[in-house]
Amino acid sequence: MSVSEQSAQPPAPLAGPGAEIAAGYAFDGAALDLGALLWDGVCHPDAPVRIPLTMLNRHGLVAGATGTGKTKTLQLIAEQLSGHGVPVFLADIKGDVSGISAPGADGEKVRERAAQVGQEWRGTGFPCEFYGLGGIGPGIPVRATVTGFGPVLLSKVLQLNRTQEQSLGLIFHYADSKGLELVDLKDLRAVVAFLVSDLGKAELKGIGGLSTATAGVILRSITAFEQQGAGGFFGEPEFDTAAFVRTAEDGRGIVSVLELPAVQDKPQLFSTFLMWMLADLFDDLPEVGDLEKPKLVFFFDEAHLLFNGASQAFLESITQTVRLIRSKGVGVFFVTQTPKDVPADVLGQLGNRVQHALRAFTPDDAKALKATVRTFPKSPYDLEEVLTGLGTGEAVVTVLSEKGAPTPVAATRLRAPESLMGPIDPAALDAAVKASPLYGRYADAVDRESAYEKLTAEQLAAEAAALDAAAAKEAEKAEKTQKQGEARAPRQKEEPSLAEQVVGSGIFTSLARSIGTQLGREISRSIFGTARRKR
Repeated sequence: MSVSEQSAQPPAPLAGPGAEIAAGYAFDGAALDLGALLWDGVCHPDAPVRIPLTMLNRHGLVAGATGTGKTKTLQLIAEQLSGHGVPVFLADIKGDVSGISAPGADGEKVRERAAQVGQEWRGTGFPCEFYGLGGIGPGIPVRATVTGFGPVLLSKVLQLNRTQEQSLGLIFHYADSKGLELVDLKDLRAVVAFLVSDLGKAELKGIGGLSTATAGVILRSITAFEQQGAGGFFGEPEFDTAAFVRTAEDGRGIVSVLELPAVQDKPQLFSTFLMWMLADLFDDLPEVGDLEKPKLVFFFDEAHLLFNGASQAFLESITQTVRLIRSKGVGVFFVTQTPKDVPADVLGQLGNRVQHALRAFTPDDAKALKATVRTFPKSPYDLEEVLTGLGTGEAVVTVLSEKGAPTPVAATRLRAPESLMGPIDPAALDAAVKASPLYGRYADAVDRESAYEKLTAEQLAAEAAALDAAAAKEAEKAEKTQKQGEARAPRQKEEPSLAEQVVGSGIFTSLARSIGTQLGREISRSIFGTARRKR
């Protein structure tokens, strides 16, 4: 008999282990209400299961098989965080999270669930901003410059190997030190091509050089990436992730929803972009220590995509970012199917766990189930049985208490979200996007002078100088053939040579000034190699 079927029995007073579990969630301070305890097949509305607000920056994991209610759990947690004045970031993979901005629809199922868990349900919408990667799909466009994105994350997106990643890092080092801004992918392509050209190949000799073969792989990867329609994600204006840390006029936290249905076929891209956002926040936010409530809670959906195929250096960077960002007041929740999708070093830092049902249809499923059970503290539950018997909207929970100790494992029937459990009308979504004060700032892409234009100008200048030198050599040769002692007419003022005209031109002067003033002033980069934002 499933947990859901058993819990239809009349409630009975808690005693023994059940009472001990309930006592483990009786917090004194502000907390988020997840639901009610399920014990011995019965749902106990007088035994709430909660997460202390002060512990939300200790990170967490929401896991479970497809269709078990993970998205609704995110919605439930995000609503309550917003209500407590905490901003939230959510990635909307399937396009069904936009409903958090609208009041939920009352109905028999909602009222039944509310009665079971002791919830006073009231349909409520929450303040939202909607974003889209590179302007694809609905939402305020989110772009990053190639310089800001950095070589480590870009290598992950381009699926480069370790040697190619190191070469890309060398390319970024050169561009940073020479003041060649990598705004979009054509800038990066121009720098790579320049460094293997006759004009530029000597530039990197002293620090390792760039092989033609490796440059070719990088250029082909960039071209393939652009052909997938991903070029628009890089450019200006670069999005300032500080916009995620805002509250509405009524004091509620703004829920930032990144709409991803239009790019869900590019999982490497959007998962790495989420990591860029988190790394950018890490770079910009000041140290604040432990707060009464987080400054932001960031939900990292489809987390397994981030870790698939990741290099050891990349995993170490993720681990370090997750460990250190807590002191900046940011909580991170990874959302995936099983805990084994998350590396052990990261999983060990996730103090709050909401585990939905798992399936055991195959030997691999059974192995994953046993591995999941081993990640929980000892419990009076038979967790293998419970995890395969949970119904939709039920989960096994353990969080950190106000003292930082793990709470007892609690099978929980979760509360119903108070906002709309589904997408809002596309017209309403479009209107909300265009009404945002951020829309005018980010709606239109800007293509200013950057590495591509500067290198093109330098190449033209070099070619012009070479032509003028060749012409001068020919003139000198002709002059030597003249008869010795021939009287020469007084020289008239000569017109400036082609090289002199180029060197004296405004574009060359601008190029020289830009490169000259940046020489030796390499961009400061962070754990992930992302450029530190100048404010």
